Amino acid sequence: MEAQSVERLMTPEMRNKGTIELLYRALEKGEASTVEKLVARDVEWWFHGPHHCQHMMRLLTGEAPRQVPFRFEPSSVEAVVAGHGCVIAEGWEGSNVYWVHVWKLKEGVVTELREYFNTWLTVTDYSLGPIGWDMGRCTVWESVPRDLAPGSLPSLLLAI
Repeated sequence: MEAQSVERLMTPEMRNKGTIELLYRALEKGEASTVEKLVARDVEWWFHGPHHCQHMMRLLTGEAPRQVPFRFEPSSVEAVVAGHGCVIAEGWEGSNVYWVHVWKLKEGVVTELREYFNTWLTVTDYSLGPIGWDMGRCTVWESVPRDLAPGSLPSLLLAI
């Protein structure tokens, strides 16, 4: 099957997930031109965690990967909340460093990044149903860190 035919069969969620996977590879290799094409110049960035863990901001603003003392190697990348252009990636470096990135995309370009370090994250859909009825809350994604400390990680509820 030709590449164009395969592209037409892909859902927007599949394309967004592929874009984020490409972004992580480009960041790892220091391919600034690829990163520039994938991330909006006015990307909105939110950070929750220790100040010294703002590694992604340093990568997105142009520091070479070898100068950033942290490597983002996602253990999972998932598109969630159909129609919202949302992709969630998570990873960990042992029991003391756990991270989640929530990427929002519009037309294949990252417009927003919410970054969380050392916290448990739950994404819940509180939207109204197709005819306006309140469908109640529905968890669409939840963190699954491998190495939970006995006391667990702080928890956040994220509304998208």
